[in-house]
Amino acid sequence: MASLLVPVLYIGIVISSLLIFSHFYRKRNAVKLYASYFPSHQERDIYVSLLQQSDPPAHEALLKAALIRRAMTNVSRVLKLREDKPALQNLLQNGSIGDDLWNSLLQAEKELEAEIKEVVAEANTFVEGWGTIIFQTAGEMIANEKTRSAYEDTAASRARKEQKYGKVGKKVELPAFQPLMAAGTPAAAMFAAAQAQAQLRAQAQGQGLTQAQSQQSPARAVSPIPATPGKPANGLAPPTSGRAESVISSDGDGDVIKSSTKSPKKNKKRK
Repeated sequence: MASLLVPVLYIGIVISSLLIFSHFYRKRNAVKLYASYFPSHQERDIYVSLLQQSDPPAHEALLKAALIRRAMTNVSRVLKLREDKPALQNLLQNGSIGDDLWNSLLQAEKELEAEIKEVVAEANTFVEGWGTIIFQTAGEMIANEKTRSAYEDTAASRARKEQKYGKVGKKVELPAFQPLMAAGTPAAAMFAAAQAQAQLRAQAQGQGLTQAQSQQSPARAVSPIPATPGKPANGLAPPTSGRAESVISSDGDGDVIKSSTKSPKKNKKRK
């Protein structure tokens, strides 16, 4: 009986000591403050100081601007936590980092959640329903600031790259664009393309000629072309008119010869 009592007492003492140690260890870790994952929230401090200012009180527009800057900082911190959390979780599983960094990240998440709720409540005090869109506005302002900073840093970035890699070479003038046929194009398609180009060139030349002729036509006087008597197709001569014909001699005297409308047969009968 005595031989069984000793090991049972030993096991009980060991288990009770482990339980007491774990209790105090957990209590100590709960009270322990981890290092802050983010630096101090300067925008929050500025907003609180403006809100507490009473002589003279801060203008409402200034308070709104400070609140938007506070929301912008919160949005940037949320984005950073979303990027860092998966990487830190993998490093913690591999044993590359300790629990302190992971616990500080979890603590920062809780603090940021409380901060977001406070910003929403403050925004609703100015305008009802503003808390639902204030973070959307803050996100758009962050994107605008990034774009503007990148645009303003273009000249400095170019100077740094030229200093690092050397100056950029001279600009090369590329030849005029010429359509190239793809590999494996049938000969009929190539012939059709060449024919279309030739037609376009001919049309362009024709338009140029017509424009040149239209510019020269007003300057020239159009002379009438005398009508030449032509032989009709049936071999018959046109009938002579009964009007008087004038014959002008070389000395200027002219005699009027009246053409008779009567035929020679009728003249013979009269005789």
